[in-house]
Amino acid sequence: MNYMVKDENAIYYECGFSSDNALFLKLGSESFFITDSRYSVEANELVRGALVIINGDLYGEARELIKKSQIKKISYDPKEWTIFAFESLKKDLKIKFKAMPDFSHKKRVVKSSQELLLLKKAATLGAKAFDELGELIKKHGFKEDENMLTFMGKAMLSQKGKYELSFDPITAINENAAKPHALPTSKKLKKNDLLLVDAGLKYKRYCSDRTRTISASKDFEFGYEQKFKKKKVQKAYDLVLKAHDNAIDKARSGMKAKKIDAFTRDIIEKGGMGEYYVHSTGHGVGLDIHEMPYISAKSEMKVEDGMVYTIEPGIYIPGEFGIRIEDMVTMENGRVVVL
Repeated sequence: MNYMVKDENAIYYECGFSSDNALFLKLGSESFFITDSRYSVEANELVRGALVIINGDLYGEARELIKKSQIKKISYDPKEWTIFAFESLKKDLKIKFKAMPDFSHKKRVVKSSQELLLLKKAATLGAKAFDELGELIKKHGFKEDENMLTFMGKAMLSQKGKYELSFDPITAINENAAKPHALPTSKKLKKNDLLLVDAGLKYKRYCSDRTRTISASKDFEFGYEQKFKKKKVQKAYDLVLKAHDNAIDKARSGMKAKKIDAFTRDIIEKGGMGEYYVHSTGHGVGLDIHEMPYISAKSEMKVEDGMVYTIEPGIYIPGEFGIRIEDMVTMENGRVVVL
């Protein structure tokens, strides 16, 4: 297959290196990595399986390579391209461009054994960072606002800059946690508040993703067992944990993703809180924080061994509180293994 790749992570997957100004071409049996002179040293050192070409005019260079190859058709993912970039490349090429949305994500949906090791390491480092963050909050976090708690989260996850973050951490207290992607506010943490933390780090570019919701007692831990003062909050928490555990226990390789989604959704709906479960059960994780498979009520994709995704049911009651419990999992020998 002839194809061209523009997204950084997609390029990295193809040849082991990428930059913010690069293009990867697969033309017959030949592969080309095109970038500008700022990245020449790293590209020549790190690119594998492709010829490195240094030319600031990515699209002009690509056109000439495509013309010389005499191919008649090339595939691409339209989600990776701006209109300007795509039109710049194709302007005088008389070949067929075949749009293949999510081209790279589909190639990457089943992880190799090496990728699984990297994702396991990322998840393990992320979990350790949660423990360290918990200790920091217990010592210095009470009476601090969400902005400072978010700063603490970034410090613990990055290990003073050693690791990149998968995304900006979410640290949300009480009613702010009712927003699934809450932004930090000036609300300050008090004893026995509900605190939701959603965070992850990257290990060798591979992401981790984890969420815990806790009752901020003086000796709290980011574990599954939590005791809340309010009965309504405790009921919601217990439902979310039951839904989380149900999906982990019952998911099997070969199942459609929508069936795994139902394992969480049915529990919460039967508990009378279905209207407050406002997102899907999970998403794939890899070089991108959101990849295939998507564990949603509409997804027909079958989940197979080697796929990595999150299980993260939640309940969000506007103006009151939000709860989410999230783990990264993989399918191994037909069943779920929590990373």
